[in-house]
Amino acid sequence: MQFSGEETTAAHVPVAAALDATGDLWRFGGCTFELHPSEAEGFYLNLSSPEPKVFIMWRLTPEIMPPVELVRVTVSYNEAARSLDGGEAVDPVPMPPGLGAILHDYTALHYRQEKKQKVRRNDPQSDGLFRRERVTRR
Repeated sequence: MQFSGEETTAAHVPVAAALDATGDLWRFGGCTFELHPSEAEGFYLNLSSPEPKVFIMWRLTPEIMPPVELVRVTVSYNEAARSLDGGEAVDPVPMPPGLGAILHDYTALHYRQEKKQKVRRNDPQSDGLFRRERVTRR
């Protein structure tokens, strides 16, 4: 699935939005992402947060201009967390309302919350592993 905002430029081509003494601001237009049923839980977690986000994964590339490379865009909370755990740089940005509606419909179609099951406690004494036998002295 592809989602485009109001502005469209060639995919992953950076455009300087602001270059000044406070820092550089670059805009990467034409970003796409895919929705997979296997990521439905991550979509649900994102949508159920107070402020749903789009997660931008990027890498520093000092030899080119701008000195960052867009790696991936996702709306899955789980995928963003896996990328962070793997050492990637991930920045959250507010989710556009139109995208939120599309993601909500997709998640409603594909996400099924797992039923909670009773967990049987591991009781080592029930198997006799820690029973002490009485030793009688003669």
